[in-house]
Amino acid sequence: MVKYEDLRKQRLEENKKRMEELNLPLLTQALKNSTSPKTTPMKRTKPRVVGTELVAVRRSPRVAKSPAPEYKEVIHYERVMIPRRLATPTKRDRLFFAYASDEERAASIEKAEKLEASLGSDYPILVRPMLPSHVSGGFWLGLPSNFCRKNLPRRDDTITLIDETGEEWPTVYLAQKCGLSGGWKRFSVDHDLADGDTIVFHLIRPTKFKVYIIRVNNASETVSTETSTSSSEAS
Repeated sequence: MVKYEDLRKQRLEENKKRMEELNLPLLTQALKNSTSPKTTPMKRTKPRVVGTELVAVRRSPRVAKSPAPEYKEVIHYERVMIPRRLATPTKRDRLFFAYASDEERAASIEKAEKLEASLGSDYPILVRPMLPSHVSGGFWLGLPSNFCRKNLPRRDDTITLIDETGEEWPTVYLAQKCGLSGGWKRFSVDHDLADGDTIVFHLIRPTKFKVYIIRVNNASETVSTETSTSSSEAS
């Protein structure tokens, strides 16, 4: 037991000498005397701006006679809305949807191009064959970006479609997406547009199209009649 105590004391003395060599007691005393470290202040974040408003500024009597500050006018565009019609478009059944053949589609486009040539070049003209996505499902009509950049408004606007009877149909034109959205479904359903029909858009005003519809069935019948006539004349 005495030997163990002697060894423990010897070990303590050795450890004490090592601590003194490393100046650990001085470092411990210095840490006790030093003040607590300064904490880093929390970074303040700016509140998120929900909206801005032009308000009158309260002015001090000392600067009341000075000229009033100038304010910048901010313009907020209203959302494009189209008037609602009483009737609602009917949904088209995909099971009984008729798809045009390549020959019927080509005949419709050929007839539309002839009509385009007869209208002259005073106003921009766009020939647009109808696809299933134009006349069913989402009813979205995309327009060529080059035509939109040259002739149509640069921001969202209402574009009116005028059919061959003179009736007007307002539609929403989305400038960023280059196409007709709201109102196009109503026009398509009410005019019973089908896959393969070709529409000639005649831009008679900056936001008005005169619309001519070339039916795919009538166009194919016309081409077949012309073919049979030319064959009989040749014989």
